[in-house]
Amino acid sequence: MSRIGFIMEDGFQAMGMAALSAFELANVALGREVYRLTVMSEKGGTIRSSLGIGIETEPLGPFPDTLIVVGELVPRPITPGLRAYIAEAGRECRRVAGICTGAFLLAEAGLLDGRTATTHWAHARNLQERFPGVTVDDDRIFIRDGNIWTSAGMSSAIDLTLALIEDDHGAELSRAIARKLVVYHRRPGGQSQFSALLELEPRSDRVRRALIHAKENLRNPLTVEELADAASLSPRQFSRLFREETGQSPAKAVERLRLEAAKAMIEDGRHSLDIVARDTGFSDRDRMRRAFLRSFGQPPQSLRRSLRLIEGGEATEADETDAA
Repeated sequence: MSRIGFIMEDGFQAMGMAALSAFELANVALGREVYRLTVMSEKGGTIRSSLGIGIETEPLGPFPDTLIVVGELVPRPITPGLRAYIAEAGRECRRVAGICTGAFLLAEAGLLDGRTATTHWAHARNLQERFPGVTVDDDRIFIRDGNIWTSAGMSSAIDLTLALIEDDHGAELSRAIARKLVVYHRRPGGQSQFSALLELEPRSDRVRRALIHAKENLRNPLTVEELADAASLSPRQFSRLFREETGQSPAKAVERLRLEAAKAMIEDGRHSLDIVARDTGFSDRDRMRRAFLRSFGQPPQSLRRSLRLIEGGEATEADETDAA
């Protein structure tokens, strides 16, 4: 049995508690208590979330196997006692994780010095400015650097927790829990915090319908005519309206959607580059490679290798195939 300790203080972000459910479902799926959960605060007693909802906590005690520090909507300096406890946890616990702005508490305790970490994109610059000894990557869902894990904000708490469970019990259990949580199997840690659909931000339902059609049919050619038909417009009307609302051409937007999907598949590590290129609508690996170089400044193989290093993983069969 593994003990999981959650540290929360007044003002904690309620979404961080979603991680508790993943561990609970692991116990249910395995039919025994493989995880024992403890919610702690420095002094114990009732603490209140950013929504004002109170929960009971235990005072800081023996170090758990895995310590998870839940962040706040607006990070605040921590007390000397809590800082000392988290610092010692870096030596005593098998793993220490910071959810969202929990990374600030880990940084204050010195656990992120010389490491790469992430946090909610809205707080990443602040984290970097306050703690220059940390390499902050503001475009990752979660990062594992040694025994220290950090995640982006909000729903990424579930991705990090699923990754911890996969680290303990394998991908099959992690996938089963994801299905019970009614989420996609955990996003790879290297996946971007940003969504192309959200960044394009079309104002009209017609352009939005066309983009959704494109995202759901990436293996199609996705010509202007096909997208215009999805929007119930003529190709000329569609092209004009699309550029007005998104600031770019339909072809450029489709490439962004293809790149986003391809990047996620590459980070997942289970597919060869030939399959990734086929499933995301790039006609071949070379065309996908050129698109990656334009957008990311590196080819797909380099991206996969760098993400494996960040997450502390090893080469997969797909890596070996692509290197051949």
